[in-house]
Amino acid sequence: MRNIGKRKESKIKQVILTHIRNNLREYAIVLVLFLIGFIFGIIFINHAKEPQIEEITSYLGDFINHIKNESKVNQIELLKQTLLSKFGLALILWFVGSTVIGIPIVYGITAYRGFCLGYTISSIIATFGIGKGLLFSFTSLLIQNIVFIPCLLALGVSGMKLYKSIVKDKRKENIQLEITRHTLFCFILMIGLEISAFFEVYISTNLVQICAKYL
Repeated sequence: MRNIGKRKESKIKQVILTHIRNNLREYAIVLVLFLIGFIFGIIFINHAKEPQIEEITSYLGDFINHIKNESKVNQIELLKQTLLSKFGLALILWFVGSTVIGIPIVYGITAYRGFCLGYTISSIIATFGIGKGLLFSFTSLLIQNIVFIPCLLALGVSGMKLYKSIVKDKRKENIQLEITRHTLFCFILMIGLEISAFFEVYISTNLVQICAKYL
């Protein structure tokens, strides 16, 4: 049984690596867009005016105090909201990726999510300092993003692949086949996004509550 499990794991790993190799250019594009957004998020905070920094600091301070004073988080309600948010993101990326004119929107969403991550991490560090800020960023953001970011990039790549396939071969049968493949791939990635929601609610939230005591 252990050998069968290892063989299945090896096959899945091989399929993933082959997919990345076959679409290396597309993955490079969406990764660069994500990193550009991330860098802009950092730059935005670093060039923010004093009133904006004070507003961010006040918000994060209130957030930490709320966590400290909150005896128990309603994880079921939080999970519902997070699952719905991830499902909505997957649905939007599937839809805009299924249209030729939607590719710029896919690029924009990818860069925007990078911006949000860079903005959030920079805000935390600006508020709590490098040491505590990195600790809080690690506990609150790292776990779920290990799953979320690869799924986000793969959703972008799937839309790009569909666009290229339609441009190369505009036959109706081909378009239907490629849209079906895109839909199935997006469905699998949506499951990955939902898994990241469970990580966010049941792991990151608990880590944040522990970390908040030291901030």
